[in-house]
Amino acid sequence: MSSLNDPVKLPSGLVFPNRLVKAAMAEMLAGFWNTPTSSLLKVYEQWGKGNWGGILTGNVQVDVNHLGTPFDPALAGEYTDPESNKDLLATWKKYADACQEHGPPAIVQLCHPGRQSLRVAGRRGPFASPIAPSPIPLEMGDSFVQRWMSWFVFPPPREMTQADIDLVTRQFVDAARLMADAGFSGVELHGAHGYLIDQFLNPKSNIRTDVYGGSAAKRAKFVLDILREIRAVVPPTFSIGVKFNSADHNSASFEDTMTQIGLLDDAGIDFVEISGGTYEDPKMFDHPGQPAQSQPQEQKSARTAVREAFFLEFASAVRTRYPSLMLMLTGGFRTRAGAEYALSQNACDLIGIGRPAAIDPNFAKLLLDENLSESEAQLVLKRVAVPFWAKWIPLSAVGAGWESSYYTKQIQRIARGLRTILPV
Repeated sequence: MSSLNDPVKLPSGLVFPNRLVKAAMAEMLAGFWNTPTSSLLKVYEQWGKGNWGGILTGNVQVDVNHLGTPFDPALAGEYTDPESNKDLLATWKKYADACQEHGPPAIVQLCHPGRQSLRVAGRRGPFASPIAPSPIPLEMGDSFVQRWMSWFVFPPPREMTQADIDLVTRQFVDAARLMADAGFSGVELHGAHGYLIDQFLNPKSNIRTDVYGGSAAKRAKFVLDILREIRAVVPPTFSIGVKFNSADHNSASFEDTMTQIGLLDDAGIDFVEISGGTYEDPKMFDHPGQPAQSQPQEQKSARTAVREAFFLEFASAVRTRYPSLMLMLTGGFRTRAGAEYALSQNACDLIGIGRPAAIDPNFAKLLLDENLSESEAQLVLKRVAVPFWAKWIPLSAVGAGWESSYYTKQIQRIARGLRTILPV
């Protein structure tokens, strides 16, 4: 059976010394200027010492005018070349060095939020519209209050023109070139959690009738063009991955989803990370061993109840269709036994771990230490309690947002050299 300690080699030639990857999480440490700060570097130095096989950064936004949170690191302008952008390159090189100086390769998660850009996030101004493949607003409920609050937090988007698409494509390519020149080992295009690439891939948010919509292949054109153009300007040893939303096996769009993953495989992607959820339906914050509220406990199979991986069945389906595609599975892992189970099912090659890493930067060491028993090689995390006042806000994402904020604060405690606090 595959071991967590086994090295993994990507098609680009990049080698992860073991199978555990620190997954991307929001740090909110880039300050008002949205650049890598000393605090951001400090927390990545700690993760770099944690014996992770690889490190995925939190979101790096490709356009400072469109941010997911007000304090995301982002590119403020065009990147041309190392000589013309010496100061910019030096700043990001410090980030790459902090991540990798203790050994693990670091992959930068590149993102554009599209319609999921908070009204107060980004330099476009609070009254300017975000952009999206189609002018479909974010909806976090059907009631008047829910719709009004959704509008208040997330302004309705405008449909992207071809000029917008060309600009954003160039921004992704510029960002990837900068990360390669700075010394990072690769980039991951964030095509999950309802962000812009996911919005293009999803027929619910992409109702275009041009070359970017109308079929699974056309909806994938946006990300495939970005992938192709990045590959043309970075070294062949620079890895490119995509984070991809899982789909319900009973969904009518399942075959479309498999088609899109096949197109990524044909394009020569180095790895696909399987995750899931959006702001409208935040499945990425479900808890292992706990069914989603809409899913009665009796409907959960015995096998599902004991495993941790949120999206393991979907990853297994992808593996069956595309056996040579390198897969990372993220979401819900808390124990060595859970991670080993996912490997034993041949559902993935890499295990992505988020929230435990926000509590213990050395969590990978714990899982990899074969001298520890199964009961010792774990970190049990309770659901973060939502304050009483938040329960009166009728938005599905409030609880998920509160949970995300809790772990962001723990990351910030690591950056300040403070002990993290387990949820109680």
